[in-house]
Amino acid sequence: MAASGKRRKTKRVARAKAGIKKRRKDDTKKTAAEVGPVTLAEAKALAQAKHPKLAMRAARKGAAPPASPAPVGAERERLEQERRDEFTRRIQEYKATMEIMKKRGARRPRSKRADRPKGGEPIPEGEAFAPLQIFAEGDSWFEYPVPFFGGGIIPRLENRLGVPILNLAKAGDEVRYMLGVEERILLTEQLTNGCPVGGPWDVLLFSGGGNDVVDNPMALWIRDWDPALSPIDLIHKSRFQTALALVRAGYEDLIELRDNLSPGTHLVFHDYDFAIPDGRGICGFGPWLKPTFDLRKFPVGVARQQVVKAMLLQFAAMLTSLAVTASNVTFINGQGTLNPQTSSWHNELHPSKPGFERFADIFRDRLKALFPNRVA
Repeated sequence: MAASGKRRKTKRVARAKAGIKKRRKDDTKKTAAEVGPVTLAEAKALAQAKHPKLAMRAARKGAAPPASPAPVGAERERLEQERRDEFTRRIQEYKATMEIMKKRGARRPRSKRADRPKGGEPIPEGEAFAPLQIFAEGDSWFEYPVPFFGGGIIPRLENRLGVPILNLAKAGDEVRYMLGVEERILLTEQLTNGCPVGGPWDVLLFSGGGNDVVDNPMALWIRDWDPALSPIDLIHKSRFQTALALVRAGYEDLIELRDNLSPGTHLVFHDYDFAIPDGRGICGFGPWLKPTFDLRKFPVGVARQQVVKAMLLQFAAMLTSLAVTASNVTFINGQGTLNPQTSSWHNELHPSKPGFERFADIFRDRLKALFPNRVA
């Protein structure tokens, strides 16, 4: 009995020693697993073990079909087709309207008191005129698609001129795209074929360049805030000039297209007034200026507006140099038209309703100077 008890005790001691040895061995393995090198698969497994929610998300993702660019491509094509259909509709509407005016004669709109010559009699409402054939390409300053706002410059200019304008502008468009492959084809067709009711276009109004130098890329040519630097020196000169050079290239190509395809068509360009980077966007778009100044640690205040003004003055200088070297080109410099206050602007990039009205007046006056017998 004593021998049997002794054997049992010996076995228990042996099992205890074996257990301790095994635990030590396991602890050694665990320590090695926690601190030693691991494979990618082991690291992923350990991460999922520590974070079960990640493992569950990965399992759900594995059960779903793999992501594909096909739906994105299909949606993009659908939107592009809608845009093409809209342009086709505009062309058809313009043609139908202008055909009626040419067949029956165009009558001047009622002249506003502000439009009357000083000391002169108002132009009789019934006086007929030969309607200008105008089409427009550009950005949101021409095509401002905000509901119940009245549009940008073009619809307001139509009302002043009393003639339709074929407006092919698109909000958000950039010069590099307007003179890129697809939209260049559209411009080429219009200049080659001329007005849908016959004859060449008298005028091509063009608005572009604003979207090319704002928004996310603007951070590349605005320096970090330094109170010792002037507004012009807070702009990285070589980088900004590179961006302007791309815009200029588009304008140069547009002039060349006009010269080759429709030399009698008068080109009218314009610049942008001094926008205020106050962070206001519209319909989910924007802001286009404030984020860069926040990123570059500019203080809130006039310094931001001064830098924007310095950029836009350089843009205007570029267009001025183009206009003086090309024939049959008019540049409308509207900078300083709006009072430098937020109430003059609908958001960071677009004037208020009265602001757009003032620019429409400027365009009307310039066209009147170019075509005195065809603009009321």
